[in-house]
Amino acid sequence: MMAVADLPPQLQERVVCSIAAAVKYQVPANIVLAVAEKEAGKPGQWVRNTNGTHDVGPMQFNTAYLRDLARYGITPADVATAGCYAFDLAAWRLRQHIKTDTGDLWTRAANYHSRTPRYNATYRADLLVKSGRWADWLEARFVTVDATKAGALPSMPATSTAVQPGPAQTAKVVATPAQTPVTTVAWNTSGYVPRKVIIGGQP
Repeated sequence: MMAVADLPPQLQERVVCSIAAAVKYQVPANIVLAVAEKEAGKPGQWVRNTNGTHDVGPMQFNTAYLRDLARYGITPADVATAGCYAFDLAAWRLRQHIKTDTGDLWTRAANYHSRTPRYNATYRADLLVKSGRWADWLEARFVTVDATKAGALPSMPATSTAVQPGPAQTAKVVATPAQTPVTTVAWNTSGYVPRKVIIGGQP
């Protein structure tokens, strides 16, 4: 993926895996990227929490949450390893929060961290900032489309030059073919504009 060639090597897997997971689960790509940046975990990493649980791997899945996933055969070792599996699982989890939880898009996404209001609010505020930066980064590299407008057509990348993530007000949802009208998703966005990113013409 040439769009990530300007990133430091240690970030390339995180970015490629985040975007691929967002494509697969139709989650705003910049939200997945922002969560990955916030969690900032590493393969094999186990971080002990004050309540005796641990946060595991690149996307820092809490072992209490992983106990619920054991019935699907998902283990802490699965999400601790290198590669894209932890990002896929994170995007799947974000999709569940966005589709079924209450509150605006940001509160739902911040439920990834915690549903406790004070922890959610802190995470949500930082998620807004990081998501805005990643929105600009994505806008500069990928064809995007406004996911809130029925029949919206894709727009071309803002620039082909390398830019670092910076503030923005738009969001990206990965994937739909160029020049094909898109189906809207009902997002309670409170002024936030989800956008789709086209990658390889695959829906």
